[in-house]
Amino acid sequence: MATAAQAGAAFLSLLFSSSTHNPAPSSVFLGASPVLPVSLRAAATGGLRLTSRPRGRLVGAVVAQLPTTHPEVASGEKKIRWSSRAVRSFAMAELEARKMRYPTTGTEGLLMGILVEGTSGAAKLLRANGITLLKVREEAANVLGKSEMFYFSPMHPPLTGAAQRALDWAVIEKLKSGEDGEVTANHLLLGIWSDKESAGHKILASLGFDDEKASLLAKTADEEAAMTPR
Repeated sequence: MATAAQAGAAFLSLLFSSSTHNPAPSSVFLGASPVLPVSLRAAATGGLRLTSRPRGRLVGAVVAQLPTTHPEVASGEKKIRWSSRAVRSFAMAELEARKMRYPTTGTEGLLMGILVEGTSGAAKLLRANGITLLKVREEAANVLGKSEMFYFSPMHPPLTGAAQRALDWAVIEKLKSGEDGEVTANHLLLGIWSDKESAGHKILASLGFDDEKASLLAKTADEEAAMTPR
């Protein structure tokens, strides 16, 4: 009859043997739905891709193409590049839409995303003029109303027509400038302001943003694009 020590040794041997022949999967399963690693989720959804650098350095430049209804523009001779600040603002916009329990990401979400990201020239100009994230959230609730308490937004709330037009406007205006550099959060804010019927424009106007401030931002948009780190 095997002793307790021998039985324990046999169990450990079986455990290590099974882990060697059946390595743990890279995906974590919750019920029947797999939760993919970030890299796989990005690849599956066509999202942003991060270029890794040697250990100890910062993550490399963001390579991303935000949604567009003009694929011929995005794939034209002049490659469209979104700055890392603009990409982060877009990601934060989706998150803010989910926090507000909205079914879509609108221009109000893009505006909040710019403020949450916080480091772009657009965000700094907004804060300098007293336009804060809290105020935008309050105005968004006034303009669009509050969502139902128990409603849960999708993981990536789809863009509204106005939000998509803001993204397209930013790209097209950058191309019109003929300057090198990236499409920045400044261009994105100007895209929001360009649509007077959008929720984002109405919120900005109610908080004191005007054409004069938009003109000031437009003058610095290309300067920031040229200075954006690669």
